[in-house]
Amino acid sequence: MANINTQSFGAIVTNFATAVQGAASQLVDFTIGSVLRAIAEAVAGVCLWIQGLILQLLSTTRLSTSSGNDVDTFVADFGLTREAAVAAVGQVTFSRFTPTNAATIPLGSVVQSADGTQPFSVIADTTQAYWNASANAYVIPAGITSGIVTVQAQNAGIQGNVSAGTITALGTAIPGIDYVSNANAFTSGVNAESDAALKSRFALYIQGLRQGTKSAVASAIAGLQQGIEYTLTENQTLGGATQYGFFYVVISPFSTTLQNQVYAAIDAIRPLSVTFAVYGATNLTANISVTVTVSSGYTHSAIATAVQSALQSFIATLQIGQTLYWSQLYSVIYAVAGVQEATLLQINSGTSDLVATSSQAIVAGTLTVN
Repeated sequence: MANINTQSFGAIVTNFATAVQGAASQLVDFTIGSVLRAIAEAVAGVCLWIQGLILQLLSTTRLSTSSGNDVDTFVADFGLTREAAVAAVGQVTFSRFTPTNAATIPLGSVVQSADGTQPFSVIADTTQAYWNASANAYVIPAGITSGIVTVQAQNAGIQGNVSAGTITALGTAIPGIDYVSNANAFTSGVNAESDAALKSRFALYIQGLRQGTKSAVASAIAGLQQGIEYTLTENQTLGGATQYGFFYVVISPFSTTLQNQVYAAIDAIRPLSVTFAVYGATNLTANISVTVTVSSGYTHSAIATAVQSALQSFIATLQIGQTLYWSQLYSVIYAVAGVQEATLLQINSGTSDLVATSSQAIVAGTLTVN
C-alpha cells in the first residue's frame, strides 16, 4: 500500500488553529468551548472519516492487503475462486452381538461422535469388502459379527477430524447392528481456504498461465480442492526406468474420482506430445508404541489418549515421500502436558526412521501408549 501521511484528530485541529491564527489579523480564540474550536473539531471529524475511506480503498484495491470478500472479488476477475471446506472421510466398524442374519447398512445412515456434535453419513466405497453395488448398500453376511464401512462428515472442515474411538453412537437405527466404532482417527477434513492460502495460490495460478510448466501442473492440481498432496517426477517411470518426455504425479488422498479429476486438469495444460500418468500414493503404516510416565496430578489414561492424538495429528502433517524420524517423535510426546518421561519408543517394532519413497504416504496405524 502507498505510504500515506495520515494525521490524528488532535493534529488536524492543531493545524486548523495554526492556519487560522496565522492568517487572521487579530488573536483568535481556540480555547475549549469556543466557536472556532467547535468548527475545527467538526472539520477534523470529517477529515478522519475521509482519511479512513482512502485507507480502506487502498487496502481493498490490492490483493496483498485485502481480506475476506475483497480477496474473493479480486481473484474472481481472473477466473479464480476460493476452495471450499473438505469433509473428513474415514472408516468405521459396524458390529453386532448376534450375527444370525445378514445386516444391510443403507447409504446415508448416520453415525456420530459420543457427544453427538459430529454426525457422519455412510457413503459408497467400492474398495470395501462388504459394499454391494446391486443393493446400493453395505451388506454384512450372516455369521459375520462386524464390517468396515466408509463414512463422511456432514460438517465440512477440521471439525470432522476426530480421534480414534470417538465415533460410538448410531444416529440411525439399523436392524441387526448394535454398535459402531472407529479404530483410526479421521484426519482428512480441511477448512475453507484461508485468505493467505488463496493469495499464495493466486500467484501460482498466474505463473501457471504459461501452460506446460511445473507451475502450470501445480496450479492445475491445487485448483481442484484443498488437502491434495502430490509429488511430480520427470523423465522417469513409476518403476524407476528412464523415459524422456514422460512425467508422473502421485496424489494423496487417493480416490478414482480424484485421480480422474487430476488427470483431466493436467491434460488440459500439458504440452503437445508430452505424456504423463497419475497414481495414488501407497500407504506406509506407522505402528508406534511408547511407555510414558505421567507427572503428579495427571491420570495415565487421559495422558495416554492425549499422546495418541498428538502422534496422529503429527503423522497427518507428513507429506508424500517425507520421512518419519524416530527421534522427532519424542518432541511430539513431551509436548503433551503431563508427560514426565517417555521410554521404549518404537516405530514398527524398531528404533529406525520410517523412510517413505516419492510414491508413499506415511499414515498412522496402531498407536500404543503404555
